[in-house]
Parts: sequence; structure tokens; C-alpha cells
Amino acid sequence: MKIVAKPIEMICWFDKEGILHPLKFRFENLDDSNFVVKVDRVIIRDKERLAGNEMLVFRCQSIIAGIEKIYELKFEVRSCKWMIYKM
Repeated sequence: MKIVAKPIEMICWFDKEGILHPLKFRFENLDDSNFVVKVDRVIIRDKERLAGNEMLVFRCQSIIAGIEKIYELKFEVRSCKWMIYKM
């Protein structure tokens, strides 16, 4: 996987226990067009500290342009910002 580290717009939901579930996200391609990806499956949920900031890490799987891909999403808890980290 290649490190991308781009901010994204995310739709997600929380269950009764407060666990975060990403549903779909939108990000800009290199040609400035928006691309929407539905999160088909969350493989791994993890926590990490990146430069002192607590992050929730989601390794996910989706079909993108007809190809099944695995990628990594990160949620920065303090600022509530999402990014696609690896693809």
C-alpha cells in the first residue's frame, strides 16, 4: 500500500457502545473530480498515537473501479477529522 494521507469527507455512525462504523467517503482525484467509495468491510480497528495525537485506524476493503482494494482510514479524535492514509 502507498501512503496517500489526504483529507476526506466521511459518513459514519456510532452504535450504542460508542463504536465508530465508517459507511462511505468522498475524496478528490488528481484531476480535481470527486470520487465516492462505499466501505464494504472493516477488516481491522485499532488505536495509535501519531505525533502525540490519538488516532483510530480502520483497515477496510471495497470494490473501487471494479477492483477489490484494501486501504487504511484514520480518524483524528481531537479534531474529528478523517483521512485516507494508505491505498
